[in-house]
Amino acid sequence: MSPESAHGIAAAFASAGRFGKGWDYHYARSKLLSDPLYPGVCAALQGSQPPLLDLGCGLGLLAHALRADGSGLAYRGVDNDAGKIERARHASRRRELLDTRFECIDLARGLPAHQGSVAILDVLQFLDADAQQRTLDAAIAMLTPGARLVIRTGLDDGSRRARLTRAVDVFSRLIGWMNAGPRRYPDPDALRGRFAAAGLHSRFTPLHGRTPFNNWLVVATRPDQ
Repeated sequence: MSPESAHGIAAAFASAGRFGKGWDYHYARSKLLSDPLYPGVCAALQGSQPPLLDLGCGLGLLAHALRADGSGLAYRGVDNDAGKIERARHASRRRELLDTRFECIDLARGLPAHQGSVAILDVLQFLDADAQQRTLDAAIAMLTPGARLVIRTGLDDGSRRARLTRAVDVFSRLIGWMNAGPRRYPDPDALRGRFAAAGLHSRFTPLHGRTPFNNWLVVATRPDQ
């Protein structure tokens, strides 16, 4: 993302205080400048019309990135971290994001009702095998014709990148930025098989960018009927 766009979005998270603009501002700016996630997801959703449910939305940066990219699709972000949801709402109001809402929901108890596209970004690796299966099955069932399931995740491919990704996820849990540690990284062949069995067209694209992490962008589309 361009420095201008990254700064404009991050400014919505700035807070006045003794220590400058605050952690959220610097985190958002750094994330938007260095992580290819948001341009990748915006490209994956380009031309999409169904409303989007963002599972584990955190601070809601995806909503800002979509609006900066010119996307007007309806956005709903949900997360079990009440603090992040409150800050996401505040930043959304600051930038006057249209057709955007955030809710605090305990996803461990089940997913909210939704029909349309679904984003699951940096979430699956924090779920055990059974929870991953339930989440994927529920997300697939939400897809309407032409809707897309967009996932960013590390994959269990035995690579050096995979080992480093796990180590950083564990560290993020230790310092308290993430409220859960990594449980299981998805197997790429198993994912492909699950999508094919559901009648979805899928593609897997490396999303390492300039980072050392084993991140992949996975897009599964429900064909138009």
